Amino acid sequence: MAGLSHVTALATAAPETGEFFFPHSGVRVSGQAIFLAIDDQSLPLRENLVEHLSKPSVRREPVVSPDKDNPAAPDQVAAHFYGTVLHDEGRYRMWYYPVGLKEPGDARRADLKHLTQGPVCYAESEDGVQWTKPILNQAEFRGSRRNNAIALPGELIAAVHVTKDAADPDPARRYKMVYNVHNGKTFVLRTATSADGIRWQAAPDFAIDEFLESASYYVHQGLHVVHGQRVTFSEGGHKAGRQGRAIIGRTFGRWLPGEVGAFLLPEPARPEDRGSALPYDQVHLGVGATSFGNVCVGLYGLWHNVPGDEDSRKQWGWFGWGKISCDLGLVISNDGLHFREPVKGHAYISQHDAPSTPVPGRNYPTILTQSGNGILNVGDETRIYFGRWLNAEYGMGYHGEIGLAILPRDRWGSLGLYPRGARNGPTPTRGFAWSAPVRLPAKGGSVVLNADHARLLNVEVSDEHFDLLPGYSGPHAGRTAATGGLDCAVAWPRDSLADLGGRTVRFKINFERAGEKDPRLFAVYLRSP
Repeated sequence: MAGLSHVTALATAAPETGEFFFPHSGVRVSGQAIFLAIDDQSLPLRENLVEHLSKPSVRREPVVSPDKDNPAAPDQVAAHFYGTVLHDEGRYRMWYYPVGLKEPGDARRADLKHLTQGPVCYAESEDGVQWTKPILNQAEFRGSRRNNAIALPGELIAAVHVTKDAADPDPARRYKMVYNVHNGKTFVLRTATSADGIRWQAAPDFAIDEFLESASYYVHQGLHVVHGQRVTFSEGGHKAGRQGRAIIGRTFGRWLPGEVGAFLLPEPARPEDRGSALPYDQVHLGVGATSFGNVCVGLYGLWHNVPGDEDSRKQWGWFGWGKISCDLGLVISNDGLHFREPVKGHAYISQHDAPSTPVPGRNYPTILTQSGNGILNVGDETRIYFGRWLNAEYGMGYHGEIGLAILPRDRWGSLGLYPRGARNGPTPTRGFAWSAPVRLPAKGGSVVLNADHARLLNVEVSDEHFDLLPGYSGPHAGRTAATGGLDCAVAWPRDSLADLGGRTVRFKINFERAGEKDPRLFAVYLRSP
């Protein structure tokens, strides 16, 4: 077939496999690989293109709130989403961490010394918006088991991250949990497994017996990864602020010694200006990310730190009650360990777009909290569940609730041509983006665009050295018949991608402006046959 004489210069065919393989990163993925517009490693070479970050649609009302008027509720004060949402067998399932009262009292005026954290709570929903808290009759709270709490070991429990491992041959380990529990000195990690996500068997020992306040747990490229924040040191062994760290394991619950600097914001130049109680932006909780096969997308807490009152007579006096706020920033990773911002310092979800329910007559700031186990694709949507708590002084209205933001599926951001008038001289009407090299499955595959004005895009194929293949470029470039949408299939008029099975190629996505129409590319999907 025409074009194959040029193809013979490519790498030799791979074994019979349905995997896409990325030589530059060593990543392998079956079924589908995705090039996101915000991913400058998967789409590294660009001409006349600019990146546009999307703005999620944020519900003003919380989807889950504390049960303020129920003295038997574990979440009478706060329903915190250091948690998980799964879309599981047609329904939404949530695990979250509550704050309640030790003794009867006014949940709206709770003082720190009267609060308790945990146990893990559970909720369900048909649509992911209206949630119910089923009575599980498992864990005793204030003398009653008529609540939605899950029985797990630990007096104080915080963040909870759940995954469903359908491939595990042991049904009793189908659901896997990593949660924060207090060991008497600090919050550490423990694991648990379950057949149904309701009744859990905790591991006999702590998974890791040192502080890590966690933000997400996922499996990426065979590694089990837990992200969180730790008290560590900055350059030169000096104090550091909150920063994003990660621990990894080859198997569930067995973590390797050491940690990864997963996402770090700059520390002040002067060592004496560094530290978790000093006034500069820090990384709260680390990275809350999820794996989409060959790429991880997540959020981090862009924590605007403000010192508190250091008076030793005040419990937690160093913390800036009523002062500190937190936005959520967007990050991305190809190896699942090291994350970067598509646009540095950008608040992807702002506290002002998603404020916590206020206390009448007061103007307390909102702290947004992320969990990668709350980022999921369902149908044509990407849903982002997150926490938000009102940073009121304890006793003045502190509470936590769970919010929701929505994007069209995978539309975190887009690539588009330079805006009109952005440059001196004529505005370019054409541009392109080259992909990283990828070895196709043995039977080739298909290319699908997530784009607006998709007919103004075309896709060419080259070898890994950027030499275009005659049967897949120029007049034979691939195009879509769709005007735009989340799944715009690309076809080549002359040759088929099946003829490139097992070969290492690059894709070149070409943009062309037509009148007032500007194409926007959000994602490129590579799908195995």
